[in-house]
Amino acid sequence: MSVGRPAMTFPDIAEVARRSGVPASTLRFYEEKGLIVSAGRRGLRRLFEPAVFERLALIALARASGFTLEEIARMFSPDGRVRIDRRMLAAKADELDRTMRRLGAMRDGLRHAAVCRAPSHLECPTFRRLLAAAASGAIRAPESMARKRRR
Repeated sequence: MSVGRPAMTFPDIAEVARRSGVPASTLRFYEEKGLIVSAGRRGLRRLFEPAVFERLALIALARASGFTLEEIARMFSPDGRVRIDRRMLAAKADELDRTMRRLGAMRDGLRHAAVCRAPSHLECPTFRRLLAAAASGAIRAPESMARKRRR
């Protein structure tokens, strides 16, 4: 019996998919894009270091925050270490603030239109302002929603 560190177990792609909730097809895509790296293979199955779970959590957080895959890729140095640009985080936070203000104004306008006593929505000044904003391009679907529609 040898004494020392226990052998590190490398989960295969099915285990990573099960534990992370990320489909195997997405894991393969992330690997293709350089966001994660497999540590080898067991038969035909990719193996990953246990640190892949933290990396997938970072990718999930960045995706939920609206970062693109290209932006996420820049969060990792060529040697795989995390290197997040704080200016990029601040810029994304500013972008989220703008989106929240725009969506809040839309929400308030829609709530008003839902209870407005005008005989028709087209006679409601608040609803007319929303229509004018949409016609001018000031109101548009969030980018993530527009991308989903294009798929």
